[in-house]
Amino acid sequence: MMRPVERGEIPEENGVPRQFREYRDARIPLIERMGGYCSYCEIALPSGPHIEHVRPKDPNPELETTWSNFLLACSNCNSTKRAKNVVLADYFWPDRDNTMRPFEYDSERAPKHAGWLTPSQQDVANRTLRLTGLDREPGHPDLSDSDFRWLKRQEAWQIARLERLKIERNGTPDQRDSAVQVAVGRGFFSVWMQVFYDDEDMRKRLIGWFQAATDCFGQRTDLIPRAGGLM
Repeated sequence: MMRPVERGEIPEENGVPRQFREYRDARIPLIERMGGYCSYCEIALPSGPHIEHVRPKDPNPELETTWSNFLLACSNCNSTKRAKNVVLADYFWPDRDNTMRPFEYDSERAPKHAGWLTPSQQDVANRTLRLTGLDREPGHPDLSDSDFRWLKRQEAWQIARLERLKIERNGTPDQRDSAVQVAVGRGFFSVWMQVFYDDEDMRKRLIGWFQAATDCFGQRTDLIPRAGGLM
């Protein structure tokens, strides 16, 4: 459900850690590190995502311009999360955990917790889905007409499957490169990784182009726990 990302250390200017006078000043460095995607739902945002404060700035003013408190988010994820003063240990985070591991994907349903999780881990996974409304699907009481995440995710499933069929018919490097460029433009890294679950070459290409955190994948793109994280 969430592409694990690497924010890295705070950018430097002339060898000195950069000080952000306003949090908006961190937008370009964040996109350069993590790509122009929502850190939660993974949708591509050509015009650029919002800067998301992991711990909200209103009750935590000291974190308003803190690099380690920044992620990127679409308007739906950002507005759903709002100013919830979260306890970090109560959720899985794409900059700390391998957020590919605790969730399962089905093209007909919203993401859900993986069946192999312990009960306490299931609670964390479900809490994470609810935090930004990623559990919302048709029939959910809080799914609004302005929330296009479900629709765009469904489109990504269809397009990814079409690209897989093209590769099965003609799996040249050029065709694979073309499929990756389609994926990068659409977003939803986890959908593409699921569709190409058994194609190591395509998965490696996707990991690279989507700027996913490489410490979350083994040599054959298997999912591995992230050092220092909960998952």
